[in-house]
Amino acid sequence: MDSILDIARWQFGITTVYHFFFVPLTIGLTLLVAVMETLWLRTRSPEWLRLTKFFGKLMLINFAIGVVTGIVQEFQFGMNWSDYSRFVGDVFGAPLAVEALLAFFLESTFLGLWIFGWDKLPRGLHAGCMWIVHVGTLASSWFILSANSWMQHPVGYKYNPDTGRAELTDFAAVMFNKVQLVTFPHVILAAYMTAAAFVLGVSAWLYVSKKHQADRAMYRMGIRLGAWVVLVAGLGVAVTGDFQGKVMTEVQPMKMAAAEALYDTEDSCAPFSIFTIGTPDGTSEKFAITVPCLLSFLATGSFDGKVEGINDLRAQYQEKYGQDPGARYYDPSGSYTPIIPVTYWTFRYMIGLGMAGAFFAALILFLTRKGRAPTSKWFGRMAVATPILVLLANSAGWIFTEMGRQPWVVFGLMTTAHGDSPGVSTTEAWISLVTLTLLYGGLAVIEVGLILRTIRTGADAYQEPPNPTLGGSDDEDRPLAFAY
Repeated sequence: MDSILDIARWQFGITTVYHFFFVPLTIGLTLLVAVMETLWLRTRSPEWLRLTKFFGKLMLINFAIGVVTGIVQEFQFGMNWSDYSRFVGDVFGAPLAVEALLAFFLESTFLGLWIFGWDKLPRGLHAGCMWIVHVGTLASSWFILSANSWMQHPVGYKYNPDTGRAELTDFAAVMFNKVQLVTFPHVILAAYMTAAAFVLGVSAWLYVSKKHQADRAMYRMGIRLGAWVVLVAGLGVAVTGDFQGKVMTEVQPMKMAAAEALYDTEDSCAPFSIFTIGTPDGTSEKFAITVPCLLSFLATGSFDGKVEGINDLRAQYQEKYGQDPGARYYDPSGSYTPIIPVTYWTFRYMIGLGMAGAFFAALILFLTRKGRAPTSKWFGRMAVATPILVLLANSAGWIFTEMGRQPWVVFGLMTTAHGDSPGVSTTEAWISLVTLTLLYGGLAVIEVGLILRTIRTGADAYQEPPNPTLGGSDDEDRPLAFAY
């Protein structure tokens, strides 16, 4: 890497993928912890309360590291991507401001009430706090994804040639972008799937552990809950992914062509590629194993649908955008195509790893049916592998989404080559890349260490929490929480 652009892209890629490890886990765990506490309120089963507090502790560790790593993302817009920030600032300002003022306020405020309110809030109100935290994570996801969806399919704006900026004209159009409407449910369901796989894997590891044999019945409850949610959410991910693919073909046909390494336009019955080998320069196909007509159905909903190929789309983009090297939409390479091996394989890793995780969850449900209690090592290993597979599928999907848009940072409006910071030197870019990579590596060690230590300890022994709605002398004798 000898250019500022390459260094800046690597830095943003490393920090974004790292941060996204925590995002789906946090979103999903807030839901599952809320469900566990609600089940405790309904059944008064001590096991559900212990699981609530146990996975709540793991959720808090993940939440804290996720917040720290997320803050860095916004700083990078000013560090390495000032021209991009200047161009999109008027559009991005609204959703990101609302996300910080509304969504993060809900998350942080009610998470604090949940943490410190066990002996101060009525039990139903306390459980409601975690549900509100989950609603906050959904709202936060909506506003952030609306900004990202605008990069994929810009709407609700006008370009001001005097300022060189895109200016917001229709906030509702940005919020309800057609890309946003299919991306949001797909991402949220994938988050549920990830967190459920985490609950499944942790519960199964403790279930087969000799140290925690006395609590096997409780951890079996966690295994079953996690496995069911993985399957249901996985089905939702598949359905929403199908809708997302059709919208992607409509607004970003090059991304779909690159995902399939489809070089030549198929007027009907386009095949789905299982395995393809292309030329090193990415201009043609040398060998492929395909399923006839499946790509047409996935892209258009019809087995006879037309799917445009890379070569034809490249020619169209060169004619439309390639005339002016000084314009914000000019691609210096002149190809207007993403890195095809990256998009091709991340698309398959996303699908394949996600399906493998869902298959393992289904198999675990079968093995634990009707009170069965498998304790073999391979059962535990399969369960532990499930969250790893799903988490990697999530990351592959995010890489595909962002890399498949290249060379555009805002599709059709600005290429990535025109979005970096002109005042940053190569030395400064290298320093920030190395510093943040080392910092994130240190945070990874802390995160994994804290999570593993908490998991090895297992759930705390059952202790009936006080119920402030009961009143009486116990409340009168309780020490003051605050006094002056």
